[in-house]
Amino acid sequence: MMLGPGGSGISVVAAAGALRRDRGRDRARAPLARPDRHTLLITVDRLSPTPDLLGVFRMPGSSVAVSSGVHLLTLDRLESLEKTWAMFAELLAAGIRGAKTTLPVLTTLAGIDAAELAALPGVEEFLLLRRIRDEATSGTWERIVVDLSGVADPYSLLRAPTILLQALERLWPRHRRLAVAAGSPMLTQLTAAVDAIAGDCDDIAELLTDPHVVAGHLVVAADARGAGALPRYLAIADLMGFPMRSIVVNRGVGAGAPAEVVVDDPQVSVCTVELAAAPLDRPARLRKLAVSLARPTGAARGSGDAEVRTVSGTGLDTVFEMSWEQRLPDPHRFDLGRGGDDLLVTVDGFRHAVRLPSVLRRCHVGEASWDGRRIRVLFTPDPSVWPQGRQA
Repeated sequence: MMLGPGGSGISVVAAAGALRRDRGRDRARAPLARPDRHTLLITVDRLSPTPDLLGVFRMPGSSVAVSSGVHLLTLDRLESLEKTWAMFAELLAAGIRGAKTTLPVLTTLAGIDAAELAALPGVEEFLLLRRIRDEATSGTWERIVVDLSGVADPYSLLRAPTILLQALERLWPRHRRLAVAAGSPMLTQLTAAVDAIAGDCDDIAELLTDPHVVAGHLVVAADARGAGALPRYLAIADLMGFPMRSIVVNRGVGAGAPAEVVVDDPQVSVCTVELAAAPLDRPARLRKLAVSLARPTGAARGSGDAEVRTVSGTGLDTVFEMSWEQRLPDPHRFDLGRGGDDLLVTVDGFRHAVRLPSVLRRCHVGEASWDGRRIRVLFTPDPSVWPQGRQA
C-alpha cells in the first residue's frame, strides 16, 4: 500500500513499483507463486493520472490490462456507493413492508438517498476497502499494489471500517438486531445484511494490519517538507498497527535543498527514486525508475504487537499493564480515553480505537507513561463486572 503527503509523486512510484518485478527475489521468497498470476495496480482516485501514464483507457470498476503481467483497476467512490446502497435500500424497504411494528431506525435509513449516505462516517471508504479486500482474497492476483494518492488523509481511509462499525453499533446494536430478527422473520434477511457489513468491517481491519500480507510504503519528497512529514506518518502507523515497510524518497519532486531522511528502525528501509531524464509518459520509462517494493516481513508492529502483563496484586487488587512501541512526535498531543471494548488513543491529533484484550475490557483505565520508546497503560479491575473469585 502506497501512501504519503500530497504532491509526493505517489502515483508515479506506485505505477513504477507495479511494473518492475525483481523475479529472482520473488521466487526465492515465494517459491510456490504461480507464474500465471499477475500484479494488480489499484488507484482510489477517479482523477488519477495513472491511466494516462500507462497508456490505457480509464474504466472505473473494471481491471484493464497494461501488459502481459500487470493490470490496472480504478475505483470510483461515488459509483461504488450508489450501486451498493441501491441494493441495500431494497432490503430495507422489504423489511419495513413486512414488519408488524414501525422501526424508526429502519424508516430513517430507508429515507436516505445514496447521494446523502456519504455523510455516514466511513461508508465510501469502507466500500473501496471492501473491493480491495475482495480482490486480495480472490486468488486471481499474485500481488496487489494500492495507490492511495488523491486521499486527503490515507490513515482516515484505512480506519474507516472501524469508524463505520462503531456507527452501526450505535444506530442499531447487534443485540437489538438479533431481537428484531427473532420477533419478525421478514427482517431476518435485513439483519443478516447488516451483520455481513459488520463482519466485513472486522475482516478488513484485520487484513490491513496483517504483517504477513501487507507492506506499507511511505512516499515523501526529497525536501524539508517530506522529511518533516515522516514523524507523524510513522507515529500513526505505530498507533494503528499498520505494517510500514519502507520510506521511498522521491527526488523527482520537492523544492529546496534535498533533506536527509534517517529512520532508526531496522524493519523500515529507506530507498530513493532519482529524477527521471525524460517525461514519465509510458510504461517503459516508468520501469527505468527501478522502484522495487519490499515484501511483507510478517512482524507485527505498534499496537498490533501490544503486550499485556500483570504488574502486581491478585483479584480485585491486580494491576495490569498494556504496552507497545510508539513514536510520539509531540508527547503533549497524546491522550487516552475509553469507548466500550476499545482504548481510544490520540497521537498528534489522530484518534484511533485500539481493541482491548478480553481481560482488560473488565478493567478501568489508569495512568499512562512513555519512556521514549514504549507507551505503557495501567489497568485495574472494575468490581462491578470482575468475576468473583477470579485470580489474575
